[in-house]
Amino acid sequence: MKPKIFLPLLLSFLVLNSSLLISTVRYVSPTGSSTPPYTSWETAADSIMECINISVFGDTIYVANGTYKEQVVMIPGLSLIGAGMDSCMIDFEITGIAIQVVENCLLKEFNVFVQNNINTIGISGSGNNSLITLNNVTNASQAIYISNSNHTVYKNILNDIRTRGINIFNSNSLVAGNIINTNTDFGSGVHIEAFDISYTPTIDSNIIESAGDGIFIAFGSKPTITNNTIVLKGDYAKGYQGSYTDTAKVFNNIVIANQSFPNSDGFINTGVPHQTHNNKVFGELGNGFVFTGDDSHLIQLINNSVINSNNGIINSGGQGINAHYNNSWNNDVNYSGFTPDSTNLSVDPMIVNEDSTKGDLDFHLQKFSPLIDAGDPNILDKDGSRSDIGLYGGPFGESYSYFDLAPRSPVNLNATLDSLTVGITWNKNTEADFNHYNVYRDTTKDFQIDSTNLFLSTPVANLIDILPDYVERIYYKVTAVDNQDNESEPSEEVGFILTSTTDHQQTISDYQLYQNYPNPFNPTTKISYRLKQRGYVKLYVYDIKGELISVLVNQTQEAGFYEVDFVGNGLPTVPNNSDLSSGIYIYQIMVRSENNIPVFTDMKKMIYLK
Repeated sequence: MKPKIFLPLLLSFLVLNSSLLISTVRYVSPTGSSTPPYTSWETAADSIMECINISVFGDTIYVANGTYKEQVVMIPGLSLIGAGMDSCMIDFEITGIAIQVVENCLLKEFNVFVQNNINTIGISGSGNNSLITLNNVTNASQAIYISNSNHTVYKNILNDIRTRGINIFNSNSLVAGNIINTNTDFGSGVHIEAFDISYTPTIDSNIIESAGDGIFIAFGSKPTITNNTIVLKGDYAKGYQGSYTDTAKVFNNIVIANQSFPNSDGFINTGVPHQTHNNKVFGELGNGFVFTGDDSHLIQLINNSVINSNNGIINSGGQGINAHYNNSWNNDVNYSGFTPDSTNLSVDPMIVNEDSTKGDLDFHLQKFSPLIDAGDPNILDKDGSRSDIGLYGGPFGESYSYFDLAPRSPVNLNATLDSLTVGITWNKNTEADFNHYNVYRDTTKDFQIDSTNLFLSTPVANLIDILPDYVERIYYKVTAVDNQDNESEPSEEVGFILTSTTDHQQTISDYQLYQNYPNPFNPTTKISYRLKQRGYVKLYVYDIKGELISVLVNQTQEAGFYEVDFVGNGLPTVPNNSDLSSGIYIYQIMVRSENNIPVFTDMKKMIYLK
């Protein structure tokens, strides 16, 4: 999810600060002097505060690269612009507040490093109508604290924060597009509290990685919380926790766990009015959505989706529950503590990239997903149709095209041989548009599937094959076919070498490069391969001109099956963090043995569609 461009707010800020056009521009540099007026780089101040002390409302101060060991207290109407969040540093060594922002200010492009992370704030905001943007705060107790004021906190990076990434108290502030990382289990990415419900802060399109709470509402206020991505990294972490508030709007957020956290939760709503719509929980958590308290019926849980948790949706409040049009799928227990009505589903959501546990997941729905137009009929998607269940449905979601992808390849093939009778089973496909399996059989190892070796089609995930007594070896592959005749890539190969009716050896494919899935893809696809023996593996991605795009694997690996993700939308796998253009790309694998002898190479095409 990409942050929105908040143009109206930024234009309002510029209007309020129109005096910038006729104000004095001043300069600060580590090589400057203490002689005013600091109106050029040649006469720059050597201290930020020396320059601020002679400035007035409407002035702009540019600060050169370097390290400044001082506390910064801004004045109203001041624009303080650093040379870059990577190289213009405020090195704050004492306890307190590193930078204090007041009304009608602009604070931009600073790196704030806090030496003592106990009771220390990186940036504090008071007054109203300031913009805090493109700053980097590291190692603070609280990175940004907005109290009794309204500001825009936009596109900042907050790293290794001890207690609260952004703390909002009695505020209508907009917090959007920030990247927040907290490192303690009692910390929170965004913390909201107020003394009364007149405050309506907006928390939108932030990326939060938290060992504690992603977003926590302590009490009071009516926040709108939309389009945030929360990645949990602690076993007692909570993605969103809301309590003692009034009608919080919690729409289109996602909580992800990249590993098993059995004591963590996606969303906890404590017995007060919440509108919890079109959110998604993905990963091995303790609970996806939890209702607690005695007023669970006041919470609207509508159009949400949860996959792979211990409990999907659980009511522990002892009251009726207002949960409708949700989907709880592949959890140990899908619904607990209440009896879901018929609008609540337990079906394969058919998302584009559902098997990945790393990289950039793609939760857009495939064309024949049962979640399309299955949400609350009183809620519309952005295109005006009935709402979808899941992350991109509803008025805060997205309008996008649904790809008609082939089914997943059958996995977990198990073969047995009793005399000349072969039995094979595999995991059943669960896509709503699944139709049947094609089973291919050949006497040649590593055979290519085609119509000449199609053995049978079957709607069930097993087969029995009685072999003639003259067969010396036999191999099988299975594909899945949907109602539109899209056929998956073949499964791994299984088979037997028969020397007699009682003496045989089971075989599997030795080296193999599989077709990427999904294909076409946007933005992420999975590339799989199998190694027969330990070896040195290189996996490359090239564009159609043969220019190297990315090296996905470059290391020694043991024998076995591997999957890696390739991301085409500006993540580190792409040089210079630039987006790929739509088109055909080539991925190639090369494997060398432990004796440095080439043993396997293969390449395949994949298609990236924006």
